[in-house]
Amino acid sequence: MEKEILITGFGGQGIVLTGNILGMAATLYDNRHATMTQSYGPEARGGSCSSQVVISDEPILFPYVERPQVMICMSQAGFQKNCAMLADGGIMIWDSDLVKSAELREQWDCYNIPATRFAEELGNKMMANIVMLGFVSAVCELVAPDSLKQAVLKTVPPKTRDKNSAAFDRGREYGGEILKGRARQEH
Repeated sequence: MEKEILITGFGGQGIVLTGNILGMAATLYDNRHATMTQSYGPEARGGSCSSQVVISDEPILFPYVERPQVMICMSQAGFQKNCAMLADGGIMIWDSDLVKSAELREQWDCYNIPATRFAEELGNKMMANIVMLGFVSAVCELVAPDSLKQAVLKTVPPKTRDKNSAAFDRGREYGGEILKGRARQEH
């Protein structure tokens, strides 16, 4: 099984780091194959950027995302620019604090989370990407949740591990609430 994932946002949100963590989780902890490519503008912060990840049980012959089955949007511009690429039957996930969805299609499974708000409540909005990874681990099967959390904790600075662990857990908990129907999705 091969999955193509597109993560979009803007510089400074940790979009590239998010792709790296996802690829690391697949290769180091799930014993699968993964590639990650990135795209970003000339701005150091604030410009659009994306991370493209391919995860497969078999060796990957083409490392680029053409028609993602999963799209994670952490900016309105990224959503608007890329949403048409999402495959029919794909999973669309967005940060409801930053993306006001307009064009959702019936053939997609759609989920959203106030990732930035949750990160701010935990003390640092820069952890919104980690909240998002926790959420992703709950709502779609890309890699094992424990593998993803291990990759997060291996990647972040040692003194921030506890906060990042809490951010991951908050996103995962919210995803579980969504799946059980206990939390309301914002549309």
